[in-house]
Amino acid sequence: MRRVSAPGTGRSTISGGYTEQMPAFVVTVAPLDPAAVAAAVARSGDGALTTFVGLVRERNAGRAVLWLDYEAFAPLAVKAFERIAAEAAEKWPDARIAIHHRTGRVAIGEASIVIAAASPHRADAFAASRYAIERVKQIAPIWKHEHFEGGDVWIEGATADPADEAARQAALERACT
Repeated sequence: MRRVSAPGTGRSTISGGYTEQMPAFVVTVAPLDPAAVAAAVARSGDGALTTFVGLVRERNAGRAVLWLDYEAFAPLAVKAFERIAAEAAEKWPDARIAIHHRTGRVAIGEASIVIAAASPHRADAFAASRYAIERVKQIAPIWKHEHFEGGDVWIEGATADPADEAARQAALERACT
């Protein structure tokens, strides 16, 4: 398994809320384990732990999907995940986030992304998790190649500049609705 995490110790400089065994920010070809991602941020004082699992669906844009291939610039994707956690911490200071994303071939029904958010309060955990997926779609350098019956197509990846405040606000609005 190829994992890329924060440089050095593997500990996040954002929250430090996960163990050495499971970094908070990972890009990997290995199948994702939602329970392990959740454990990366869970603490005994939390009142809420949300886990978002993005699955490969069997139909998209009216066609039968066979599988997806994901490509990423892993070191930059991890930096994007760290940035997302830092941004979320500004709005929800007690929430901690972990983000793991697959690369390579991902089959129908398999997880392509897992986001866990833990907090003393459920509203913050839900909102931080929603914010994280919205920002991943905006700024993480991860590209999706969809294979379907009769062909294949690249699905547009990140489109926003990480420093684009309007994009960040749009993600924040979606997270809070």
